[in-house]
Amino acid sequence: MSATEWRGKIALITGAGSGFGLELARIAARAGMRLVLVDVQTDALAAAVAEQRAAGAQVLPFELSVADAAAMQAMAQQVQQQWGAPHLLFNNAGVGAGGLIWENSLEDWQWVLGVNLMGVAHGVRLFTPMMLAAAQADPSWRGHIVNTASMAGLLNPPNMGVYNVSKHAVVSLTETLHHDLSLVSDQIGVSLLCPYFVATGISQSHRNRPAGGQKATASQRVGQAMMDKAVQAGKVSAAEVAERTFAAIATGQFYIYSHPQALASVQTRMEDILQGRTPSDPFAGRPQVREQLRAALRDK
Repeated sequence: MSATEWRGKIALITGAGSGFGLELARIAARAGMRLVLVDVQTDALAAAVAEQRAAGAQVLPFELSVADAAAMQAMAQQVQQQWGAPHLLFNNAGVGAGGLIWENSLEDWQWVLGVNLMGVAHGVRLFTPMMLAAAQADPSWRGHIVNTASMAGLLNPPNMGVYNVSKHAVVSLTETLHHDLSLVSDQIGVSLLCPYFVATGISQSHRNRPAGGQKATASQRVGQAMMDKAVQAGKVSAAEVAERTFAAIATGQFYIYSHPQALASVQTRMEDILQGRTPSDPFAGRPQVREQLRAALRDK
């Protein structure tokens, strides 16, 4: 789809209250699209809806957790009844969590995989059939699905295990979705967004963590501090990444990176796999960071 074809079309965005989701909503609103905005945060969603309506966009808001299968099902049914299949589907909602992988509690796994993986899976399973039906009914209909993963879906940085696992799964899901869709339709494209450290609010995901569960472990507190520092130092904005995402949709680009320079580490990992090597030191070029992390974890 080109930018001129977006006016009047439908964009469905999860995690729409902040970060990439909010910036994607702003671009879609400027393009004259109708917006389905989904977020678990009451205040952030309300602010996003008010902003986009003030910009002249039609908005259907849904306050829910993408991990909630029943809520996602009800939302999908309402979208289908009121507006029909989305033309652009952004399975974007995500949360961050770290710590040594054996210290992640059952609640950690359920929360992170519930949002980061099952949120994407729910979006794909509920809306892809809807989009395929629209495509079959109209040969001129075009759609595109963008799933947000992370560079952590292509790498395995330490002290981030549960997050890494969730994002590797999203990479696998999205690559498979591309192959599966290519077998049955030429009318729906797929892209995989793999951002690195960008200021989106994900480092403060614990604000949306369900009540209950164990308190943060020492390694999780270390990971939180390092994540905060890395995100705050990021030089690429969420708005820039959203612009790149829409540009990728227009050209049919599959992989979308916020920091292409990080691909050198991906190449090293691929060479490790091909040559059967032990995984390379992720801090080979930044030994001071490795020593800081090692000292913090051993002193915890």
